[in-house]
Amino acid sequence: MSPVAAFARLRFPFRRFRPKAPEAAPLTLSQHRIYVVPTFSGLALAGMLAVMLIASINYGLSLGYAFCFLLGGIGVASAIHAFRNLLRLSIRPGRVEDAFCGGSAVFHLLIDNPDAHRRPALRLLGGKTPELRGETRFELPPMACGDIALALPARQRGRMPAGRTIIETRWPLGLVRACSVFTPAMEALVFPAPELAPPPPPPGSGGVSANRGAARIGNEDFAGLRAYQETDSPQHLAWKVFARSGAMMTKQFSDIGDTDLFFDWRALPAALSEESRLSRLTAWLLRAEQSGQRYALRLPGRDFSIDRGETHLYHCLAALALYGDEAEEA
Repeated sequence: MSPVAAFARLRFPFRRFRPKAPEAAPLTLSQHRIYVVPTFSGLALAGMLAVMLIASINYGLSLGYAFCFLLGGIGVASAIHAFRNLLRLSIRPGRVEDAFCGGSAVFHLLIDNPDAHRRPALRLLGGKTPELRGETRFELPPMACGDIALALPARQRGRMPAGRTIIETRWPLGLVRACSVFTPAMEALVFPAPELAPPPPPPGSGGVSANRGAARIGNEDFAGLRAYQETDSPQHLAWKVFARSGAMMTKQFSDIGDTDLFFDWRALPAALSEESRLSRLTAWLLRAEQSGQRYALRLPGRDFSIDRGETHLYHCLAALALYGDEAEEA
């Protein structure tokens, strides 16, 4: 076995104990969950102390013994402080910020420090590979709870669990690494990446409806008066008309001129791949929402009626993100 491989096994012995499934919250870091392993600097110090001890024994150097034991005691004290820096921390899942493919999903963890001393130089790590790794450095004041955000790159649409997460510290001297591995019960939704320059929606059933310029009931523009009904809000009463004639009239408002859009999976060009179709539909949905237009979405097996707003947009984007997920469709 090469020295590098041997050092890796010594540095990461806790890989055998990593959790396989999301764990229930809150998760408290007890002494059985914290692993303390030497860093490269710690191994170098241990090697130097071994050489010093052998030389002191060979030449009978009393000062060498004292210096060797002093440095050894500092190393042991460093390991104890690093262990106590993680001990009794409590971890709970927080909110999750969804992302588009190619962006970063953000997982918020609520980490509570129940003790009266601060916890400096903490680090949160996530991600399966170096390309997908995220890192956040932080510290916790005494008797405080911190909302720690961990951003992980989103490379594939669909559900994205937080996965294996590590909290570690190398405080105070960097000679040892105290760490704990856990899997929070959190997952983000990764939407398809919107097409950069999508063409306009096709006309007809796959695009713009025929009711261009039609008025509908709303609350934006004044559209006239009608007879008062008992269910009408007092805010919409025409008080000036009532003062002049004594007739109870209600103001009407409407939303004028917006075009309703219909986005149909089947109306897209047959040459487009599945991911290209999802990207184009995503771009159309975002553009329609930004322009304030109402829109509907039709996918194989799922239809979304005409509406607008953040909730409607989220439901449509979620359907695109989970398209082809057999468990979701079932």
